[in-house]
This record gives sequence, C-alpha cells and structure tokens, in this order.
Amino acid sequence: MFSTLLDYFSGLKIANAESKLNKKVWLVISVGINLGFLGFFKYYNFFIDSFSALLESFGFQAHYETLAIILPVGISFYTFHGLSYVFDIYNQKITPTTNWVDYTLFVSFFPLLVAGPIERATHLLPQIQKPRVFKYDKAVDGLKQLLWGLLKKVVIADGCAEYANLIFNNHQDYSGSTLLMGAIFFAFQIYGDFSGYSDMALGTARMLGFELLQNFRYPYFSRDVAEFWRRWHISLSSWFKDYLYFPLGGSKGSLAKTVTNTFIIFIVSGFWHGAALTFIFWGALNALFIMPSILFKSNRRNLEIVAKGRSLPTIKEFLSMVGTFLLVTLAWIFFRAESMNHAFDFIAGIFTPELFRMPSLSLFSKEIYYILLLLPLFVATEWIGREYSYAIENLKNVHWRPLRWFAYFGIAFAILMFMQTSETPFIYFQF
Repeated sequence: MFSTLLDYFSGLKIANAESKLNKKVWLVISVGINLGFLGFFKYYNFFIDSFSALLESFGFQAHYETLAIILPVGISFYTFHGLSYVFDIYNQKITPTTNWVDYTLFVSFFPLLVAGPIERATHLLPQIQKPRVFKYDKAVDGLKQLLWGLLKKVVIADGCAEYANLIFNNHQDYSGSTLLMGAIFFAFQIYGDFSGYSDMALGTARMLGFELLQNFRYPYFSRDVAEFWRRWHISLSSWFKDYLYFPLGGSKGSLAKTVTNTFIIFIVSGFWHGAALTFIFWGALNALFIMPSILFKSNRRNLEIVAKGRSLPTIKEFLSMVGTFLLVTLAWIFFRAESMNHAFDFIAGIFTPELFRMPSLSLFSKEIYYILLLLPLFVATEWIGREYSYAIENLKNVHWRPLRWFAYFGIAFAILMFMQTSETPFIYFQF
C-alpha cells in the first residue's frame, strides 16, 4: 500500500512539476524508495554475508547478524509495475491517472501480482479506465488458455520437478546421462511452471475483459540464444531493455559499449531473480552465450517463429534449436543449483564417459515413464500450435465440435490423471 501511494503521488508531482529539476527530484525519490524496499527485503542478508566475507578475506573478524526477513508477496513484480509508471510519466509517454482505484488495480491486479507478466501502465491502465462488457468468445478463449496453463503446471512442471529435485539433490549418485536427463527435466519444469502461470494469468484476465502482455512465445523452439531471450519472460526482458539498456546507450556507440551494456542487463536480470552468486553467474553465462550474435550482428536474424507456414523445420533449423536448448539447459543448472560448487560438480558429473550410456531409469519409480511419454506429446502439441499465442488456440480451426470437445476433455482428464498429490509451489513465487 505504501509503494502504491508513493508511486501514485510521485506520478502526479512529476507531471505537475514546473521545472526539470523538480521532475527529476520526484523521480529519484520514487525510484530510490522503491529500490530501497526491494534491496532490503531481497538482498539485505546477501550484502551482509558478502561484506563479512570480504572483511574476513583481509584478516578482520566480522561480527554480524542476518535477519529472518519475510519477503512481501509479489514485491519484485509490483515494484517494477510502479517504476514503469513513474518512468513513463517522466518521459511523457503517459499522463498520470487521478483515479486512485484505477491505479491501485493496475499495480495489484490479482492474476499477475505474484509472478507476472510485468505490465506497463501504457498497456493496462487504458483497459482499466474504459468500461468493460462480458464477451462470450473472449471468456471461452480465456478458459482454454487457463486449461492449457494448468496442464503445463500440474502435469508437465510438477511431474518433471519430482525427478529433477531427486537428481539435483543426489547428483553424486547418478551417471552422466542421468544428470543430463535431470537438467532437461528442470528445463521443462521451469518452462511449464512459469509459462503455465503466465497462461493462467492471461486466461483469467481475458475472462474479465483484460488483455495482458504475452510473456512466452515458445522459447525452446529458438534457433539462437538471442531469439530465446526474445521469447522467454518477455515482459521482464523488454522492461530491462526499455528502462536500463536503452538509457545506458543500448547498441549505439562502440562495440565495447554494446557488449558492456549487454552484460549489465543480464547480470542485473540474474540479480533480480535472487541474491545468490548462482543467479548472477546464470545471467553472465547467458550474456556470454549471446555474444556471438552481438559480435557478428546476427542477433536480429530470427524474428519470426521457426518453420513458419511449414510442418517441419529444416535440418539446419532443427540442429540450431537443439544446440540452443542445450546451451540454455546448461545455464539452467546454475539457476537450480544450491551453490556454485553444486553447479560445477553437477556439470562435471555430466561430462563423463557415462554420458553416452542410457540413463538409469530403474533407480526411479515407474511414474517416470509417464513423464517420458508425456513430454514428447507436450512438445509436439506446442510445435503444432507454435504460430498461435498459446498451443491449443489453433483448435478453434477444427470445425467439427465433437473433436474439439474431445481434445478439451482429454486435457482435463490428463490433469486429473497425472497431477501430483503433493504441492509443488510455483518457482517464481520466490522472486
């Protein structure tokens, strides 16, 4: 509530300020307090631990206390909602709203509050300010996307999570091929978990008459890492691009400046996800992976979805997708690992002669075979629907109604049949 009040009144003060200096003062106040809250709740213990380790490295004995801080629900997301609002007012992209209820709804709209997408005032506020009427077609479409997102979460993500957690937590007990399988399970866990939440958020909002920003566009069908980051967590990537990368100078200027700015936004993105060296290294590693396309100026090469208008990709496209997926999966190991040593030990365990043997499936429960069967079906469904905003949207083109209903009931049956009995929290709830 305090953050909402702060940004609401800061927006009015910035718009009504008579001088550039006063505008900047109110902008700095809003940004400083918002980032101060974010820094305290998310990063206080990290900075205390890091500062203590630095002092001890110089021979000083540090005496300090960390705090058992409870992270406010959705703080990373609603902070960025508010910051985009004051930035856009300062840059004269929008005029501030004088309706307190409208602005509060923009900041705390329940479908996206805890895990995004990160909305912009320029996109969502106008929808809030105009009257909405119930539209049957929109509501049905929203329900379909909600259904698909639920399948992604409770079948794909939660099913993969059980084995990804087991393998990551006991990595020293498994062969190289089994560790690689665990990393792939986590890649699908985080995709199904996060994009599943986004689908449910978009579907729920559409039922209420709102169109939210699309947050995922089939990222695992990307042909290079630059394309992957145009398709993964789009609202965060575009936020950093507009409010950090461009103000830093973007790609204007020397190549060295472009490289530096790219590393900055990826490292900041990693730090946004969590106060740990593993997240920072994950961000830096993705920046490193994207460097070839920056250096050879090919980062804008793959703008359209792969094999658009065709049933199958070319061999080159297929190999590019596999290579990109493996690079992204390698980086995900640092995202999932408990520490840097854990990540490096896990990777070292993969690259052994046992990498070229079959994974040890007999070490797991028989339910793993269900996941190994469902994953290819899931990928095939996403491939068929890749030119649509969500995978089963293309079912609207099936004119025979019984076949459409068979598909929807089939998805609902799969959710009831394969959902896990124990709760697996959304990964991005921790951010």
